[in-house]
Amino acid sequence: MTSYRCPAALGLLAVVLSAGSAIAAPTQYPLELENCGRTLRFEKAPSRTVSIGQSTTEILYLLGLSEKVAGTALWVGPVLPGYEEANAKVKRLADNDPSFESVVAERPDLVTTQFEWQVGPQGVVATPEQFHELGIPVYTSPADCKGKDNSGGGDGTRTARFMMDLVYQEVEDLARIFDVQDRGAALVTDLKARETAAKAKIAGLKADTSAVFWFSSAELDIDPYVAGQSGAPGYIMSLLGVRNVIDSQEEWPTVGWETIARANPTVIVAGRMDRRRFPADDIAVKLQFLRTDPVASLMPAVHEGRVVEMDAQAMNPTIRTIDGIEVLADALEKAGLAR
Repeated sequence: MTSYRCPAALGLLAVVLSAGSAIAAPTQYPLELENCGRTLRFEKAPSRTVSIGQSTTEILYLLGLSEKVAGTALWVGPVLPGYEEANAKVKRLADNDPSFESVVAERPDLVTTQFEWQVGPQGVVATPEQFHELGIPVYTSPADCKGKDNSGGGDGTRTARFMMDLVYQEVEDLARIFDVQDRGAALVTDLKARETAAKAKIAGLKADTSAVFWFSSAELDIDPYVAGQSGAPGYIMSLLGVRNVIDSQEEWPTVGWETIARANPTVIVAGRMDRRRFPADDIAVKLQFLRTDPVASLMPAVHEGRVVEMDAQAMNPTIRTIDGIEVLADALEKAGLAR
């Protein structure tokens, strides 16, 4: 179950933490910060931010900064529970790609972007240089630039495996930029504790428990997009001691159902999302396919009921990856796979 704390609770946790350690020093401005190969400079804490990408927007909310968010875009599903009211007050520029003009019209003094394919060298919205010419710094989620090559456009290629430390760095960086470092420290401590608790829950996991993560399929009659070793699902499985039946180092390779069936995963994790780019984005379509496809329906994980629904945001390198760890740990425990 998701256990994100509201900003007030995070403030309380920061006080508790500070009882045994020094309170984080306030940010000294002007602040210079290295981010994805660029040096960002802030004369003061930003007051108007446009956040492109659900995860980076939710991090700002978790840091108690929703009133600093002037606009947002690129959403996959509903906002984190407990933040519906705050999110409703933030202008939605687009559910997908905002225009450069719509972002600039909000007069931001900071743009945050979850993906370089939105704001990057070949960004569909703009390049960082276009914003820089207007005096607007661009902060990019480290999970999308560190250990990843985005020079070819699209989703890019991971050159190193994703680790949650990249998300924690984003939390800490944004906390420094906005001078709320105690809140950042409290949030990271909470998230790390949740990782530890989920891992401890299935400490007795049966040997050779395996899984496949199915994000979506461009068409139901062609190979699905499943998780390779290098993305967020790879991290989730590695942390919990689950073997990924997909050996590819790609983040989301396409693999045939015959190959997946031969690998015989103990558990199938299916992505649930509001996006409807492909028919298989719909979790109901996924579940129907697994029940009726001549190959997929024969897998023990299907006919023995070991299909786990997971928020697709948790399958991306985001703040929600913590939820994914907990969801899979809970499912493994309920399936009797942890002693």
